[in-house]
Amino acid sequence: MAKSGISTAVIKRLPRYYRYLGELMESGTERISSNELSKMMNVTASQIRQDLNNFGGFGQQGYGYNVEYLYNEIGKLLGVDRRHNIIVVGSGHLGQAIANYANFERRGFVVKGMFDNNEDVIGREIRGIRIMSMDDIERFIKDNHIEIAALTLPKHEAARIAEKLVDYGIRGIWNFAHIDLSLPGNIVVENVHLSESLMRLSYNLTTRGK
Repeated sequence: MAKSGISTAVIKRLPRYYRYLGELMESGTERISSNELSKMMNVTASQIRQDLNNFGGFGQQGYGYNVEYLYNEIGKLLGVDRRHNIIVVGSGHLGQAIANYANFERRGFVVKGMFDNNEDVIGREIRGIRIMSMDDIERFIKDNHIEIAALTLPKHEAARIAEKLVDYGIRGIWNFAHIDLSLPGNIVVENVHLSESLMRLSYNLTTRGK
């Protein structure tokens, strides 16, 4: 369960609701019923209503949901109604891909800098974002009010660097390193293990083929 008492499963569905509602807004849809939304998302209408009732409901019987209002309210719940400054630690292919993905900025996540120990890449720019030396990271975090770090380092470096980032004031770590980090309880860590995701895909392909 999440600290708020809302189940983790419900919270994990919120970004999906947000994405679909954004697409509905772009298409000019002003309101939608839970039944209509369920057909789009392949989630039952009762599940949608139960999920949203955890946060107050947002809908009216016989009217459905005001798309823009619901989109904005879920955005507030997710914290994407405000700006989050991010740094990328590690400027390999994955780190560069994150920096290059401009769509993050539409959601309020702004990559302010990249850091690496490799002298061959320090000074380069990725989409206007300069790669800097790790020696400069503590001052940069404090001067630019950075709260999130995307960690795209090798496993053997990740834990040590993560601890330093916490000491420097980072509050959340988006962890792409192949290791589960052990950090203080007040630090939010989102682990993204790409190989595990691929293995889940492989498992489902294998079991469905039997």
